[in-house]
Amino acid sequence: MAIARQVLCLSALLSLPHARSQPLRYSVAEEAPSGSLVADVAEDAGLAPAQLSARRARLASEDGRQRLRLDRATGRLVVAERLDREELCAQAPACTLPLELLLADPLQFFRIEVAVRDVNDHSPRFPDEQITLKIPERTDPGSRFPLVGARDLDIGSNSIQGYSISPENEYFSVSFGSRAGGDKYVELVLEKPLDREEQAEVDFSLTAVDGGFPPRSGSTQICIVVLDVNDNAPVFTQDRYIGQILENAPEGSVVLSVVASDLDTGLNSDISYQFIEEVGQRHLAFEIDAKSGEIKLTKPLDFETAESYELSVQATDGGGLSAICKVWVEVLDVNDNAPELVVSSFSSPLPENVSPGTVVAFFTVRDRDAGANGKVTCALEDQLSFSLRPAYKNYYELVTVTTLDREETAGYIVTVTAADAGSPPLTTTQTFTVDISDVNDNAPVFNQTSYTMYVRENSVPTVLVGTVHASDADIGPNAKVTYSLAPAHLTEQPPCSCISVNSENGHVFVLRPLDYEELKQVEVLVIACDAGSPPLNANVTVRLVVVDENDNAPLVLHPAQDSSPASSELVPMSAEAGYLVTKVVAVDADSGQNSWLSYHLLKATDPGLFVVGAQSGEVHLRRPVTERDTMKQKLVILVRDNGRPPLSATAALNALLLNDFSDVRLPHSSLATEDDSDSLTTYLIISLVFVSLLFLASMAAFITCKVCKRKELKDGHVLYAASNLPGSLAAAASAGTLPHPYCYEINLTTGSGNSEFKFLKPILPSLPPQHCAVDGGTDEEKVFPHIPLSSEDVTPDNTGMLSAEEFNSLSFS
Repeated sequence: MAIARQVLCLSALLSLPHARSQPLRYSVAEEAPSGSLVADVAEDAGLAPAQLSARRARLASEDGRQRLRLDRATGRLVVAERLDREELCAQAPACTLPLELLLADPLQFFRIEVAVRDVNDHSPRFPDEQITLKIPERTDPGSRFPLVGARDLDIGSNSIQGYSISPENEYFSVSFGSRAGGDKYVELVLEKPLDREEQAEVDFSLTAVDGGFPPRSGSTQICIVVLDVNDNAPVFTQDRYIGQILENAPEGSVVLSVVASDLDTGLNSDISYQFIEEVGQRHLAFEIDAKSGEIKLTKPLDFETAESYELSVQATDGGGLSAICKVWVEVLDVNDNAPELVVSSFSSPLPENVSPGTVVAFFTVRDRDAGANGKVTCALEDQLSFSLRPAYKNYYELVTVTTLDREETAGYIVTVTAADAGSPPLTTTQTFTVDISDVNDNAPVFNQTSYTMYVRENSVPTVLVGTVHASDADIGPNAKVTYSLAPAHLTEQPPCSCISVNSENGHVFVLRPLDYEELKQVEVLVIACDAGSPPLNANVTVRLVVVDENDNAPLVLHPAQDSSPASSELVPMSAEAGYLVTKVVAVDADSGQNSWLSYHLLKATDPGLFVVGAQSGEVHLRRPVTERDTMKQKLVILVRDNGRPPLSATAALNALLLNDFSDVRLPHSSLATEDDSDSLTTYLIISLVFVSLLFLASMAAFITCKVCKRKELKDGHVLYAASNLPGSLAAAASAGTLPHPYCYEINLTTGSGNSEFKFLKPILPSLPPQHCAVDGGTDEEKVFPHIPLSSEDVTPDNTGMLSAEEFNSLSFS
């Protein structure tokens, strides 16, 4: 992962159009110890050391090896491992390490070139510890004898600067230099003729000295064998042979042939060829035929490993004279390497809200072949959402070209094809699987535009009445929906406390029993909010309808049941069947069928006389009234609703059957009931006590009152003035019914001194039927107390229903 991030930074920085065009150049000596300072890169790049850590600065090299490292704390470039210029660059005159300083946030890069300076760490070395030369004794002074020079792996002034002979002798000197082609040579120069008879062998040391400080040297032992006669050395037809061979040539292929000739004859003209292995070189890929000089291939070549080979061939005649030539073998490239695609950075998953032009991947392509075989082009396969953009050198960026939508496409498979220009071309494909990460760009959506839920009134607390559900097209936390309540209108108070919604699953509960008669429906807003950042929400209207239950018994409005005694209706004896006696009016606080009321005659003094309209509550005569019918009729009307189970109430009323409302000659016994008699007796006792008291106070006053009272009775005086009526009678007249107390005229019999009463017809000759007056028999005229029709009151129980015992205990007169 660390390498991937580094490559990502490198690729991103290299793609910046404002990167430095000129590299930062430094140099460092090879063999410098680890940690040695190379340069202060931060200062040269114009960066503060703190920026290096903050922007995750790092170094990247082409081969991935970290020979140098960057100290982020100080911004200095230091040596990370031992540097060997000869290992890095061999004999190349310049050895440079290319690096890239990569910074992120924002992306930026700097090119760095570090030249590795050569130090004198290698001594000259000869290929052989001893060199034997056979020189004819007749060789002319000034003759030159080529030698294989020493090899020094250092370059420049640290390479070989001179040769010397020790101990010095009079026969030979050494000469060295460079030819026109740049090849260096070392030769022994014969200073005076040799005389085998005087000295058959000449031995000395040849020393090579480099130009380092301090200088280094290497020696080889020279043994000169003085020969007779053979005074011509072999001569090559060319000083330098150049051959070419394809890298895929089979083993045994002939590269070229070298040819040398010798003017001598016989054994001295027999030439043999062999390779001279220089220090550090072994040409196991080639062999030379000792007789023909053909150089053949012994193993396959690889252009990518070595593009050329330099060989040294020595031709030696039978007399021991030799010549040396150079052979340069060039390896020709063939298209045997497919392009390589190295991904430096790759971003996946990719947020769906990235803007077009966002870098998804950064990679480099390379081909180890040369020429057209190494030219690589890249292309995308059938991709409309991404494109390739060249960045720097052979670096490419995979970028977005359109906006992305995870809900439409959750991932892309992008295939990059790299092809070289060889014949036939070779290709490489790289597949990038780009996952699209979710962004909270979708609000929750309810599965209904509105919800209507029902709850029965008086339901148990926390009853579940329904569920709201919203879905979110996003995923993960962005799709996690929670629910909450809000007022249905902005101007309303907070939502009703009787409703609650489960924030996790959207279950809607009613927290307390509801009364349909107080609250028929409630509207609230349910808000669905996701867990994204920032969160998105949606709302829906939830209408809670309270369903009515039959929890209210009918209420009787007329006749009023709270009065005592019960109301009475007057029915003429002449009324025919169907006569409207009264109408029972009742209401029910419930609704629907729970408020549909029906009326039934529950109990009556004469059940066959009356009938009640089941729907209207009107009480009619079933048949005409007869003389046999009881004057006072008691009715109990049952009012029942249509609920399940039904609730009911009772209404009690009295009906008086009268021959004529203006006839006051009705017998007292026909009107008075047992209760009326009891009340009358009570009133009479009170009157007698009062009279007795008056008698004791004044006998004269008592006699006078009795005389006056008898006189008024004899004259038949009756009080008809309407002004003498109580105010309640006037109110009763306007209502169309008589009040509960009825007034009758009471007269004493003429000429009688006892206290008997004689009941006559009601005193209604000149008053409306609902009015009556009381007539006294004395000057001290008083209204006789009202006498109720019955002392029994029909009182319904709390439920509005009469129990069986109460019903049976009712007495009707």
